[in-house]
Amino acid sequence: MHLRASLYALVLAVALAWVLPAHAQETLQSALRARLEADVNRVGDQLSGVLGFAIKDLATGETILRLPDTVFPQASSIKLTILLELMHQAQEGKLSLDEKHTVRRSEMTVADDEAILNKLGDGTVTMTLRDLAVFMLVLSDNSATNILIDRLGRENINAGLARLGLKETKLRRRMIDLDAARHGNENVSTPREMMLLLEKVRTGQALDAVHTEEFLRLLRLPKDSAFHKALPSSVPIADKPGALEGVRCDSGIIEVPNRSFVLCVMTTYLAHDEDGARAIEEVAKLAYAYFDRVSRASAYGRVISTK
Repeated sequence: MHLRASLYALVLAVALAWVLPAHAQETLQSALRARLEADVNRVGDQLSGVLGFAIKDLATGETILRLPDTVFPQASSIKLTILLELMHQAQEGKLSLDEKHTVRRSEMTVADDEAILNKLGDGTVTMTLRDLAVFMLVLSDNSATNILIDRLGRENINAGLARLGLKETKLRRRMIDLDAARHGNENVSTPREMMLLLEKVRTGQALDAVHTEEFLRLLRLPKDSAFHKALPSSVPIADKPGALEGVRCDSGIIEVPNRSFVLCVMTTYLAHDEDGARAIEEVAKLAYAYFDRVSRASAYGRVISTK
């Protein structure tokens, strides 16, 4: 009987030796995560406007959410959906990314002072569909975007979103279609659905390996965005920002060694547009600081420098 009790005590001790470090890791990281959640929600509370976000840890699947299922206007962030359909149709053999397109003056977006293509000659420039995607993503050129929408078909873009189970994400109009916007035909999504779109691409659930990599490669091209302004230049960021009067947003994948995460931040009803941009930058800084810290730390938070 004494021997049996001793064996039981030994087994219990071994089990606790394994369980306690794991429990310590869970408790300590949960405390740090709770701090992040409080901090990012404080940014939203202090903004004169409405802010929603979705943060997903791609290593653990954990999420931090604020107004995750509220429909927000997307501005140019909706161009993520166009890129997705472009890659899907290339994967299906319906088009080639190297397909040539000659840009005509008749295709130019009216009332867009920031477009690049409308400053070029009529029929003097021929570029590939991939080139047009670069203009769309890096310069947010709306003429390039509308050319791609017309080539892909708006109904095909929305059908692709439906196939992924995204019910609230919709491309309802071409870029800078003010009449459509006045009638409420806004391009929309939710923090959760944009997060799911990017997660499905990143994990290979939306495209094959070749077109997943091309999607991410194009999205990682440097651009003027809140995420790029907020984070170190060495951090790979695959994002697409958006801006309209009273609206600022940014959605993307931020690559941290072993702790990459999806971050989608949306603001609307802004009293001051610049406040929305600053809020997005602050959320990005807080999220990155958390994931960078846990990626470099032990289960107990100890960091051993490599320098």
